[in-house]
Amino acid sequence: MPLVWITGISGAGKSTVCELLHDRGYVALDADEGFSRWIDRETGEIVHDPPHPVPAGWLDRFGWFIVREKVAELANESPSRTTFLCGSVENEADVLDLFARTVCLVIDDDTLRHRLMTRTSNAFGRHPEELAAALWWNPRMRSRYERLGAVIVDATRPIAEVADAVLEAAS
Repeated sequence: MPLVWITGISGAGKSTVCELLHDRGYVALDADEGFSRWIDRETGEIVHDPPHPVPAGWLDRFGWFIVREKVAELANESPSRTTFLCGSVENEADVLDLFARTVCLVIDDDTLRHRLMTRTSNAFGRHPEELAAALWWNPRMRSRYERLGAVIVDATRPIAEVADAVLEAAS
């Protein structure tokens, strides 16, 4: 099955694009829902209940990781349908070989700040530690994914246009 990874910085619109693709009849899943988990980088242990808001330095020790076995299972489930998995994880290099295509949603810092501070789907990014991490990563996202050969999509455009660009990239 052509599995497509839709990624980008937190607040870029991955979950919104995922919802829209699903509403349009595509198999589109959010990697935050059952595919990813917090891991203690020092011990390798799973963190079931991360603190909210995260204390200073927490994100230096703990990371958001995807479970390769779950992605491999998804890749084997529907060999005839394009499936979109939407998310952003620290260890994506462990699963990129399972995807036929990677699409990276990019936004500018002002849009990022606004979206993180006003979104209602989850609170990640509102706390100063989380916002600082997102703003640090944001300018690095585009060049990182360009080097990986990802299709870059300007996610500051209207959401329907972003979804159309993702579908075009997947075809």
